[in-house]
Amino acid sequence: MEPKRIREGYLVKRGSMFNSWKAMWVVLLEDGIEFYKKKSDNSPKGMIPLKGSTLTSPCQDFGKRMFVFKITTTKQQDHFFQAAFLEERDGWVRDIKKATKCIEGGQKFARKSTRRSIRLPETIDLGALYLSMKDTEKGVKELNLEKDKKIFNHCFTGNCVIDWLVSNKSVRNRQEGLMIASSLLNEGYLQPAGDLSKNAVDGTAENPFLDNPDAFYYFPDSGFFCEENSSDDDVILKEEFRGIIIKQGCLLKQGHRRKNWKVRKFILREDPAYLHYYDPAGGEDPLGAIHLRGCVVTSVESNPDGKKSEEENLFEIITADEVHYFLQAATPKERIEWIKAIQVASRTGK
Repeated sequence: MEPKRIREGYLVKRGSMFNSWKAMWVVLLEDGIEFYKKKSDNSPKGMIPLKGSTLTSPCQDFGKRMFVFKITTTKQQDHFFQAAFLEERDGWVRDIKKATKCIEGGQKFARKSTRRSIRLPETIDLGALYLSMKDTEKGVKELNLEKDKKIFNHCFTGNCVIDWLVSNKSVRNRQEGLMIASSLLNEGYLQPAGDLSKNAVDGTAENPFLDNPDAFYYFPDSGFFCEENSSDDDVILKEEFRGIIIKQGCLLKQGHRRKNWKVRKFILREDPAYLHYYDPAGGEDPLGAIHLRGCVVTSVESNPDGKKSEEENLFEIITADEVHYFLQAATPKERIEWIKAIQVASRTGK
């Protein structure tokens, strides 16, 4: 019997020979990880055995690269993968850890397990705490803060984080809050914004997180950006990024000129409604933006030339300016989710 497929999707993988980062179709099996150049390929480019391997997450070996995790095999070979966003990385990490544990125990992988106890875990659940902090009503409030003639959008201060942890009874005192906030920072759930908080992370302060009203931080999946005294054109450009992120992930996109398909990371924001796409292997600036206000989005069963397509799960976005974009999801369910999310943004976003 073939090994069971546990999880699959696009991840960015670091090459073992040339150290370049490329988007790959990755499949987690019960006994290892296979990676393919394209989803449609029949044979993988490589396979990573999980037996005896160790997993490191977060992996902070690459500076600005976020959401990276590392798998080290028994032969001491390191394999680095980068997810598109935090929850995606955590999902891969959970499943890989569980698959490895099942191999060690000689068990079959199963997502549902019987809880032997209803006692709370001894260690705090940082992932659950992060989601509580992001709650729009009861979480940490995102603000636009000004410092040194710069405006930091969608961020908050270090002392506000500690205040929230104490008032929410997540910690007993501010010292304990500082320890938890530092853990959130180290795990990538919080990001530093501004020189003061960045210098603390780099080791110039006693603690990586600062309980300070002048230290700024932000959630990695927020609409954070920093702007200086800028021209009117810059303000209009930045307006695209003010919307709240409602969905993100990797899709295949067809180019307008060469008509070739490439993996792109997409971030969907509403109010204003924009779909930005990026090179998933690197680069903080988007390759392009699709203004969704008044657009039409539908699933299609044929390619842009009108011929029956060999590719599946295609959908098309037609903007108000009648520009056509053809995208491909990995699964029928994912296509439906993207179409619904884009439809909502196109109706409600300005």
